[in-house]
Amino acid sequence: MPVAAGTALVLVTYVTPMATLAPTSADLGTGATANAWILSAMSIGLAGALLAGGLLGDRLGRRRVYIGGLLAVIVGALACAAAWDPWFLVGARVVQGAGGAAVIACGLAILAHSYPPGRERLHATAVWGASVGGGVAGGSLLAMALDIGTAWRENYAAAAVAGVLLLVPTLRAIPDSRAATPRRIDIGGLVLLIIGMVLLVSTLTQVRDGVGLAALLLALLTLASFAALWLVERWARQPLVDPDLLRHPSFLATTLGALTLGIGMIGMASFLPMVAQLGFGDSLRMASVPPLIWAVTSMLASLALRRLPFQLQGPLPIAALLALTAAGMLTAVGADSTLWLLIPMSLTGITNGLLTAILGRESVASAAPDHAAMASGANSTARYLGAACGITLFAVIAVNTGADITEGWTNAVLIAAAITLLGAAVIAAQSVVRRRQDSRRGLAPVA
Repeated sequence: MPVAAGTALVLVTYVTPMATLAPTSADLGTGATANAWILSAMSIGLAGALLAGGLLGDRLGRRRVYIGGLLAVIVGALACAAAWDPWFLVGARVVQGAGGAAVIACGLAILAHSYPPGRERLHATAVWGASVGGGVAGGSLLAMALDIGTAWRENYAAAAVAGVLLLVPTLRAIPDSRAATPRRIDIGGLVLLIIGMVLLVSTLTQVRDGVGLAALLLALLTLASFAALWLVERWARQPLVDPDLLRHPSFLATTLGALTLGIGMIGMASFLPMVAQLGFGDSLRMASVPPLIWAVTSMLASLALRRLPFQLQGPLPIAALLALTAAGMLTAVGADSTLWLLIPMSLTGITNGLLTAILGRESVASAAPDHAAMASGANSTARYLGAACGITLFAVIAVNTGADITEGWTNAVLIAAAITLLGAAVIAAQSVVRRRQDSRRGLAPVA
């Protein structure tokens, strides 16, 4: 399935710096600030362009926008492979993220258009969810296999070649679709969203040097940007996300669930290879094993979802799986070797795989078919906005707290698990309140 293969390629490029940051840093002479930006740059590109990719797909044709996104991923990978400066690499990663946004948003909408609700769509979204885990696994395997030469440029070059090989089958197999009544693109809202995200990541990165004047100024600019975004969206004729969709309980649960997963688990998984290499003294190959285990278990769990004798749908299963994810994360506390980390990564891989497939399916099911790409883009925006914040926050805490990086890692895990539990509690509370309100009105509960 070309859509699944394209999604997997995006995730391969997404995880590349997680495994190769140490040799990248040594080769380019980067410090902690540049490293944090290298890790989070593609998340910023993804979060900033996912809504735009979804809206453009609904308006111009999802196949056309998907192909354009795949080309941007290839160009970005080639630019990364040729990077001579850390900030050029950051810019190329943002380009990859923007291209990946079009692939992810339009890819899931193409599946929703191609497969009717029920068992067929469940099967398709389970395979799509597995492709996310497969991409992470592929990125880890690629890093292990290409631990040669610079040990990082080769990974980006290989991803570019894989993208070129995907172009022909993608052009042949993907059907075109678009909305019968497409929404207008809110340019002002999109610009403010991107500015706000860049400022937010900048603020979190600056905090590593202490809460000084620069950090406070960035924080104020971040608040001002999001306040302006709120005002613009409030008065826009057609805001970035349909207001009716924002009132849908399942969409709210999937959006908050994706944001929570990004901040907590993705932040933890992103920094793990760095801890294994710098904290435990392991090689790149050994440091890539826990993320690989996480990705493989995630892929298998996504595929297993379609074979469960019961359906996991609605806010409460999302909340329960997030709570189990937090419990799995806590088993990493006190880890003193990479082998120990195989336990938490296996446990969280299972819940992550189930969540990825459920969140993708529920997000497009919440919207009308005309707006499937917009709903998919909004849900993935929350995931990668959370990832951008989580990666940066995790790196800041791990590097700047504790006597060494392993103690700082433990502190970061505790905070990330607490955030994940909080997200689970909010989703569960929202679901319970909604059910009680529906019960009082004599309505059937909304999934």
